Amino acid sequence: MLTLATLGMFAYGAYSVVWALVDVIRGARLELWAEAGLMIFGVLLALSAAFVRVRLPGGLAFAIGALLGLQALAVHNAVHLATGTGPQIARAALAAALVALAAWAKSP
Repeated sequence: MLTLATLGMFAYGAYSVVWALVDVIRGARLELWAEAGLMIFGVLLALSAAFVRVRLPGGLAFAIGALLGLQALAVHNAVHLATGTGPQIARAALAAALVALAAWAKSP
């Protein structure tokens, strides 16, 4: 389960970075600070996935912080892209599931 949580966190972080890069290359639909924030929090989430995998103390808290940053930016982006609340709920559910998987796997 820990491997699944780690791969999910890494994939979510990588998706955020790639999405922001593609958006900038094709013509930014968002402010550049929002695109940079997506890239930064995506890299932080990918890095924290490694910390979660090796069970480093504070690694899960680091991942939660990165997930919350991505969620905050997703709420901001939803207003600009007019995507509504559906994707927000899906992202929050995915983040909660990944954290729950990692926390459950870390318990003795």
